[in-house]
Amino acid sequence: MTDSRKIRVALLFGGRSSEHAVSCVTAAGVMGAIDTDKYEVVPVGITRRGQWVLSDGDWHQWALNTGHAPEVSPAQATVQLTEGGGRPRLVVSEPNRVPRELGDVDVVFPLLHGAFGEDGTVQGLLELADVRYVGAGVLASAVGMDKHFMKVAFEAAGLAVGPYVAVTDRQWRRDPQSVRDAVGRLGYPVFVKPCRAGSSVGISRVEGPEGLDAAIEEARRHDLRLVIEAGIVGREIECGVLEGRGCDAPRTSLPGEVAVRKGGHSFYDFEAKYVEDDAAALSCPADLPEEAIARVRELAAVAFDAVAAEGLSRVDFFYTPAGEFVINEINTMPGFTPISMYPQMWAATGMSYPELIDELIQLALARPTGLR
Repeated sequence: MTDSRKIRVALLFGGRSSEHAVSCVTAAGVMGAIDTDKYEVVPVGITRRGQWVLSDGDWHQWALNTGHAPEVSPAQATVQLTEGGGRPRLVVSEPNRVPRELGDVDVVFPLLHGAFGEDGTVQGLLELADVRYVGAGVLASAVGMDKHFMKVAFEAAGLAVGPYVAVTDRQWRRDPQSVRDAVGRLGYPVFVKPCRAGSSVGISRVEGPEGLDAAIEEARRHDLRLVIEAGIVGREIECGVLEGRGCDAPRTSLPGEVAVRKGGHSFYDFEAKYVEDDAAALSCPADLPEEAIARVRELAAVAFDAVAAEGLSRVDFFYTPAGEFVINEINTMPGFTPISMYPQMWAATGMSYPELIDELIQLALARPTGLR
C-alpha cells in the first residue's frame, strides 16, 4: 500500500447464520457512510450456503424495507481470498473461464453476525490469508459468541453473572427431566437461548414449566447447545467499547438503555430490534447516577479484556433496583447500522458514525495478524 492510493477495504456481509439479513442491513449502513475519498470499498456478499460473491456498490438494495428482508443471491462467479507474495488478494473464479484478480486487499471489515462469521471461523480464515481485519480475533470471537463460555470468562474476571443452566445436546436427548429439574431450581420466568446465536434469534421467555419444552426445541433449531437464564429484574443497560490505541486501555462510551414500549414484546426480541418502528426506545445516555455511569463503563472494559476482545464490542448489563450491575453478554460484532445502539452510544460520546468506521479500520491496519 502506498500513500498515493486509497485504502482498499473488503466488506464481508450476509453469511450462513440466521442473522443473514441483519448483516446485510449492517453492510448497507457502513457502505452509505464510509469515507469514499479515503477508502475504496469492495463489497463481498456471502450467500446462505457460503458462496462469496461480488456485489455492486449500491447499498440501498441491502437496506431493511418493510416486507423485504435483504439476502445475498448465488452467482456464477465466486470470490476467493488468496495470499500470494505476501499480499492478500481477491480472485474471481467462473466456470470455464480463467480466474481474474480484483487486486490486493489492505483490510477486511467482516460485518457478519452469528455463526460462521462472528464466531471465529472467518477470523481464522483471515488469519490464514495474512490479512488485517476489523474486530476481535479467533479466540475472542469464539468465546464472545458462546453464551456459556463467555459467562465462564466473566466469572473468572470477577463480574457478576446471573443464575443459569447450560444444556448440551446429549443432556437434552439422554435425560430431559434433569434439565427440567435444573431449570425449575432457577425459578420462573426464564429465558431460553441458543448458545451461539445473536440478534435475539431463537430466544423465548418462558413463564412456567408448561412452556419450557417448546422453547427448548425452538432454540435447538438454531443451536444444539443452549443456555437457560433466570429472569433478572432490572433495566437493560448497554455500553460500547473500543480498543485502545497502542498500549492504552479500552475506551468506553456513555451507556445506553433499551426499553421495549409497544407491540406485545416481553423482551427486546428480533422484531422489536429491526422490524417494528418505535417498538423499543433507545435512550443514550442512559438516565443513571454519575457513579453508576462510571461503574458500568469500568465493568464494560473489564468484560472486553476478559474475553481478549479487539476492535469493538457492546457489553450488555442489567441494572438492578439495588443499584448493582449484572452482566448479560458481550457482542464482538454488535448491530452497526446508523440507528443501532452501538453507533448511537459513540455518537453521544462524541464520535460520529463515519468517524467510528474510520477509527475501526485504522485500528485494524495498526494491528498485526498472527499471535499478538
